[in-house]
Amino acid sequence: MMPLEIEKITDSEFKNIAGQALDFIEAELEHLFETSDFDVDLERQASVLNIAFPNKTVIVINLQTPLHELWVAAKEGGFHFKWSGTKSQPLWIDTKTGEEFYKAVSRYISNQGGVNLLLNP
Repeated sequence: MMPLEIEKITDSEFKNIAGQALDFIEAELEHLFETSDFDVDLERQASVLNIAFPNKTVIVINLQTPLHELWVAAKEGGFHFKWSGTKSQPLWIDTKTGEEFYKAVSRYISNQGGVNLLLNP
């Protein structure tokens, strides 16, 4: 659900909120790895999360702090998700399709990793 008004945030607030989004995705994938036969290799370097699958495909999620965007590179292509939320209800929306970030990333991971995953923070 889109908030009525997008809350302006500073670069440091963006880094914190977006970092929490990467933390959440990382934690969900680690949990899935530990509780199923799902195989994934995660590598995190500050503002970049690499998700590598056994089929040699990779999803890269990185912060574009000056733009307040999350950029995703997946097998389906490259995507930019623009800050569209509030501090209490973070939200990123695809700049081309209007799709919500977690919904899109769930699909990319499901398609490339051969797993049914729904990220719902």
